[in-house]
Amino acid sequence: MSLYHFKDGIKNLFPAVLMLTLILLSCAAARAEESIVQDSLHAKKLTLISGKSSILRSSIPVKRVSIAAPDIADFLLLSPHEIYITGKQAGTTNLTLWQNGNLIAVYDLNVVYDLSSLKLQINELLPDEKELRIMSTFDSITLSGRISSPAGLSQAVALARAYAPEGKINNLVDVSGIHQVMLEVRIAEMAKSTTKQLGINFNYIRGARDFGFSFLGGLTELDDKGDILLSPSVNAFFRFHNGSSDWTGFIDALKEDGLVKILAKPTLISMSGQTATFLAGGEYPIPVPQGDGNVTIDYKDFGVGLSFTPTVLDNDKINIRVNPKVSDLDFSTAVQFSGFVVPGLTTRQASTVVELKDGQSFAIAGLLQENIRDVISKFPVLGDIPILGTLFRSRSFLKNETELVIIATPRLVKPLDMANQSLPTDFYIEPNDTEFYLEGRLQGREKAPAAASLNSSLDGEFGHAMPETP
Repeated sequence: MSLYHFKDGIKNLFPAVLMLTLILLSCAAARAEESIVQDSLHAKKLTLISGKSSILRSSIPVKRVSIAAPDIADFLLLSPHEIYITGKQAGTTNLTLWQNGNLIAVYDLNVVYDLSSLKLQINELLPDEKELRIMSTFDSITLSGRISSPAGLSQAVALARAYAPEGKINNLVDVSGIHQVMLEVRIAEMAKSTTKQLGINFNYIRGARDFGFSFLGGLTELDDKGDILLSPSVNAFFRFHNGSSDWTGFIDALKEDGLVKILAKPTLISMSGQTATFLAGGEYPIPVPQGDGNVTIDYKDFGVGLSFTPTVLDNDKINIRVNPKVSDLDFSTAVQFSGFVVPGLTTRQASTVVELKDGQSFAIAGLLQENIRDVISKFPVLGDIPILGTLFRSRSFLKNETELVIIATPRLVKPLDMANQSLPTDFYIEPNDTEFYLEGRLQGREKAPAAASLNSSLDGEFGHAMPETP
């Protein structure tokens, strides 16, 4: 082949090779573009901060943009390759991009709260809480991790509510420390009473017709037949008889001193924020009339009662809402209804909210009361005669003195192993026949073996242990 024909062949082949190269490059570009479009069809995640904006750049020119929820986020198309997106409020939505009618990209937008300022404020307020975590989840703020006290948790939640407009706070925080509170309440009362009575009644009878009586104080009275009836309060009498005349005097003379001592020590344990109640007493029946004429029975509590709600504010500070109550049946104020005798109640009760440290005591209630009652009943003129006027008057004197105090002491406690706890029955030894029948003993002489095996870590007599001090 001549050189001329070879060059001519190369010249004729060059357009075909060029055309084939262009076709291959075009196919490769199409495949690359198709691959980009396919990758864009998979939803991508994009996180925005509420109230702030971000610019989204696209390698493919964008002709059309759509957002599913415009109230959550909005956009502005700056150029075919740049989209300005703004987060409006917390939530989730979709952002979709098109080019010439073809879908090229889908984004899952997650708009969250701006927590940078919240984290800064909590760090300034609670600098020691290094384990507290703050996250934005969907349309709420989530607090997690660990915090040292309930008071710190309350402050963190209060700050988070200011950043969540609708107050959606997910509290997943674990509060460390001891949250079991034992409340010891002592109710002590001393009541003294002094009663003095002096009453004199007399009667005079002469023959079968002439007679006279005095009825002061209700010591005596006459029945329908004219016979004398005596009151149970009469404890002495005297009589003078002269011929057909008969003088009889009835005396009620009494001096009485009374002393009542009440000491109650209810103790109760509850978790922080939970209400616990305690009652050592009983119930007494109260008749309740119904509309159909029948009578049903209702029951009311009496005895030593305690209700309290503790809130642990810090490692050594406790807020307690306490309601102690001591009541006794009082038949002196009883009433009768449909054949039932319903007693009254003598009650000592207090209800208050106090705040104090672990182991401190507070006198939440106190009473010092003195009542004096002096009553004189006498006949006019005759009762005012010196010395002899005593026969024509009746007198009663009553004095009551009451001293009452209620003291509350909260303690942070932790549970004990059952093997280390003592019970009131652990120290009781049943007497044998010799001790019971011959010696009259109600308890044996031996010492309870459980007393020697008690663990020395038992701090109180109510089955609790004090928290360890750092």
